[in-house]
Amino acid sequence: MHILLTGGTGLIGSHLIPRLLSRGDSVSVVTRDVVSARQKLGEKVSLWSGLDQQRNLDGVDAIINLAGEPIADKRWTEQHKQQLCESRWQITERLATLINASATPPGVFISGSATGFYGDTGDLVLTEDDPGQQEFTHKLCAHWESLAMAADSDRTRVCLLRTGVVLAKQGGALGKMKLPFKLGIGGPLGSGQQYMPWIHIDDMLNAILWLLDNPQLHGPFNMVSPYAVRNEQFAAMLGHAMHRPAFMRTPASAIKLMMGESAVLVLGGQHVLPKRLEDSGFSFRWYQLDEALADVV
Repeated sequence: MHILLTGGTGLIGSHLIPRLLSRGDSVSVVTRDVVSARQKLGEKVSLWSGLDQQRNLDGVDAIINLAGEPIADKRWTEQHKQQLCESRWQITERLATLINASATPPGVFISGSATGFYGDTGDLVLTEDDPGQQEFTHKLCAHWESLAMAADSDRTRVCLLRTGVVLAKQGGALGKMKLPFKLGIGGPLGSGQQYMPWIHIDDMLNAILWLLDNPQLHGPFNMVSPYAVRNEQFAAMLGHAMHRPAFMRTPASAIKLMMGESAVLVLGGQHVLPKRLEDSGFSFRWYQLDEALADVV
């Protein structure tokens, strides 16, 4: 298969590309920085410097759209929130337009989203059928998904990746979480009762390939482990995996002072289940958080 990938230098994309190449797929990566992408991704991938010159996507068999500015790196000023939206919306809209302009469009468009689609929903148990709360993360993800679904047709199926916290050995949210534990000041955030939907990078990659290879699958999929945990459980297990204490609770007031509106990313949560993935026959490798953390830490 010829697969077009956006977000190829990010956490998921950079892990996914070797898996695709090992299967014999050819991979083209859309990037704004060809030199940096070449250094990071090597010579086996083709690089596209944007999509402006493309008139269609004839010859592309599948698209995996993972592009987007990191959502937790900065305080959410109105300007930054707009950047977060545009970095996801613009490329997704462009891809959908190119798919619809193609005489032989890609058979599948797998497009990113996040469990932030649901907003801060407390202890409610959520599946893909549940609506989201009217918060910034929901509005961002809902429009992102609607732009991708504009490409849905009898020739192109669209799959949406509502992704939780991805656990990997290098980078991602876990890379930031580990620092206070290394310093001996790790622990729960706020009440610690908020649920943290998580997924091991291996299961994330396997699930994307599952969606890629099963032509009957379409629509939203919660890309999370079947067993969500509360933040205080996550902190205790991370401390154990790192052989470090995990008793220094950070008050919610301090987090809000530091992060502003974006504090909802760590003080809020979702108890999300991967119902549609499991119903489709997908099998997770990493069910238990303590085993997943032991592997990546």
